[in-house]
Amino acid sequence: MNLVEIAQSAAAAAEEKKAQRVTILDIRGISAFADYFVVCHGNSQKQVQAIADAVKERMAEENVTLKGMEGFREARWVLIDIGDVVVHVFHKDERDFYDLERLWGDAAEVTAQ
Repeated sequence: MNLVEIAQSAAAAAEEKKAQRVTILDIRGISAFADYFVVCHGNSQKQVQAIADAVKERMAEENVTLKGMEGFREARWVLIDIGDVVVHVFHKDERDFYDLERLWGDAAEVTAQ
């Protein structure tokens, strides 16, 4: 599985849990620490946790190793580190505040599957 397929699979898992505004950003050449960001949000803490769990489970099913997950308990901004793919699952109240799409405005969007 290549990196864009991993990002697309993570995005699909998030969408299955009704994540909102799921976006994949190609940050190759812009960032030294990752190649792709998957950005989405949930409307409640429980939904944010469900989305993060779904991404984690999908990666396990596909034998993709997670390097770590931060922020799950608080469920305001869960960061899932899959190496060169980083998934950001925001609570709806945090998404617009941090506005990663604007911050990484030079990144191209990748089509989710």
